[in-house]
Amino acid sequence: MLKNIKKVKTSDLELKDRLVSIQRVTKVTKGGRTFSFSAIVVVGNENGVVGYGLGKAGEVTTAIGKAVEEAKKNLVKVPVLKGTIPHEQAAKYGGAKVWLKPATSGSGVKAGGAMRAVLESAGVTDILAKSKGSSNPHNLVKATLAALIELRDANEVAYQRQVNLDKVFNG
Repeated sequence: MLKNIKKVKTSDLELKDRLVSIQRVTKVTKGGRTFSFSAIVVVGNENGVVGYGLGKAGEVTTAIGKAVEEAKKNLVKVPVLKGTIPHEQAAKYGGAKVWLKPATSGSGVKAGGAMRAVLESAGVTDILAKSKGSSNPHNLVKATLAALIELRDANEVAYQRQVNLDKVFNG
């Protein structure tokens, strides 16, 4: 599924984090219920670099901190051209299916909660996005990232086909 992952180093990047979801989870033990928190965070430099992380802890702030550190370890580079994506792309993760389509300048980010956080962190300013199936934020974040990772720009296509850039567009 994730063939062409381009990992990125965190040094020299000014990353912004966005909290996607926070959940209170309960573990039932012989002594009663134990509450903890699970947080999903997306980080990105709003210029084509994005990553996500999941953190679990007894306190909300600790869970968010763990999620941010995890997200910084999972950064990937995605192609963003003039504020949108190079082509349509669909992806699936678990029960969540996402569909991304490039939009003209000034359209804005037409996407819901978890998808919006990923797309804005990646630096996409104009896009049409649709999610089908599960609305689980964890799976939506992973499906959106999978779709972004599978995107290819014209230079990459020309390199993989070992042809000139003009031949990519003119067949």
